[in-house]
Amino acid sequence: MMSNTKGKDAAEGSSSRSPLPAATAPVPQPLSRYESQKRRDWNTFGQYLRNQRPPVALPQCNGGHVLDFLRYLDQFGKTKVHMQGCVFFGQPEPPGPCSCPLRQAWGSLDALIGRLRAAYEENGGPPEANPFASGAIRVYLREVRDSQAKARGIPYTKKKKKRNPIINKPNHDHHDQHSSSFTMQ
Repeated sequence: MMSNTKGKDAAEGSSSRSPLPAATAPVPQPLSRYESQKRRDWNTFGQYLRNQRPPVALPQCNGGHVLDFLRYLDQFGKTKVHMQGCVFFGQPEPPGPCSCPLRQAWGSLDALIGRLRAAYEENGGPPEANPFASGAIRVYLREVRDSQAKARGIPYTKKKKKRNPIINKPNHDHHDQHSSSFTMQ
């Protein structure tokens, strides 16, 4: 019976052998949160295209398919967007419930398109044919942003970038003592 165990150890590898040096077996670094999300989004979009009737191959994908995908995602949204006829339309904090639909938030869609745009090119797609960079997508995102801002009663205003930093200027205004002095470029 002992010879049977010995033969098994030799065939499967024995713990008495010295392990391989760590340098020969590189350990892959875990993906960042952004890279993981980008991969998950890319796989989801690929699955969406495969589920179309007839299925759509990635090289045949265009801005229309991307717009359909964004509209499809609305059913999984968690942002209440009041319709024009709703009594709460234009109120930032409505006092009660309503039957308006839940949608994907504009910021989520904007970030999703950014990740998919990058993933498309990382997966071999030519930048000039990137369906996520089409003008129709930018127009759609702008319309979603504006309609959601109106529905909440809060107009969207783009944040302005500071142009000239104030260096070593004494601050005598009590209200600005806690503000940041770095600039975005």
